[in-house]
Amino acid sequence: GRKGGHKGRARQYTSPEEIDAQLQAEKQKAREEEEQEEGGEGAAGDPKKEKKSLDSDESDEDDEDYQQKRKGVEGLIDIENPNRVIQTTKKVTQLDLDGPKELSRREREEIEKQKAKERYMKMHLAGKTEQAKADLARLAIIRKQREEAARKKEEERKAKDEAAMAGKRLQSLSLNK
Repeated sequence: GRKGGHKGRARQYTSPEEIDAQLQAEKQKAREEEEQEEGGEGAAGDPKKEKKSLDSDESDEDDEDYQQKRKGVEGLIDIENPNRVIQTTKKVTQLDLDGPKELSRREREEIEKQKAKERYMKMHLAGKTEQAKADLARLAIIRKQREEAARKKEEERKAKDEAAMAGKRLQSLSLNK
């Protein structure tokens, strides 16, 4: 009958976008406080805001530098790991959508499989594969069997007709007497 402790409860993590937004808001508040401390002059404060809004591109670059700072001992030791991939962000203008796209191994294998299947179907329809030859031979045998069955049916029908005709002749002869 014990209830679980606090350690098993669900944890909530803050996303990187939310952290960036909070940092931006704190910087903005700090700027506004500095402007108010310098003297609440409305006319002098407005040009500074305009100047800072123009310089907002520079603050974005500062944020990128902030993200690239290394933690702890990483700043002291240069690591040259050939397997380590450094993520580089590209702008939309730098993306090359028209260039050839490199396919993954699975995609290449899937395309090769589809091409092989198409080649096999072409050869199969042309009758060059072993399976197609076996199918054609089977079809030829079935055709012969059906032709023989049709011939036998025709012969039986003719025999019945002749027997019926012979019976009618005998009846007509017996009636004529």
